[in-house]
Amino acid sequence: MPEPTEIQVNKVSDPASLEKVFAIRREVFVGEQNCPPELEWEHEDESTHFLATVDGVPAGASRWRKTDNGYKLERFAVLKQFRGQGVAQQLVKTVLADLPADADYIYLNAQLLAIGLYEKFGFVKEGPQFEEAGIQHFKMVKR
Repeated sequence: MPEPTEIQVNKVSDPASLEKVFAIRREVFVGEQNCPPELEWEHEDESTHFLATVDGVPAGASRWRKTDNGYKLERFAVLKQFRGQGVAQQLVKTVLADLPADADYIYLNAQLLAIGLYEKFGFVKEGPQFEEAGIQHFKMVKR
């Protein structure tokens, strides 16, 4: 039997870890999903970043930031070879747990394929479907 994999998600701010976060996002969003790089790199300094590892190997990334509207969860990315192992769930769980206690309005823009994931955590679709960086999304708000 294969050893169970260990998924860890840590808040990161050191340059070496952030480089891993950005490399994952570059591979998933720019490489795989053809997002324009200039849309991908924004608000990095005001964001709180997370790195997911599977058995110590960088596997996923995400971030949250405070906006004028509330707290926005963004840039959830899991490398192709680590998908379906629970990495995304662990990222969402950790990011939500890290938000300040007074975070009353929590939202995100979900790609269509990820809606089921966020629904597990109490997010609900709000408003019409829209396109961002050439990909269809729904705004989702945590209830």
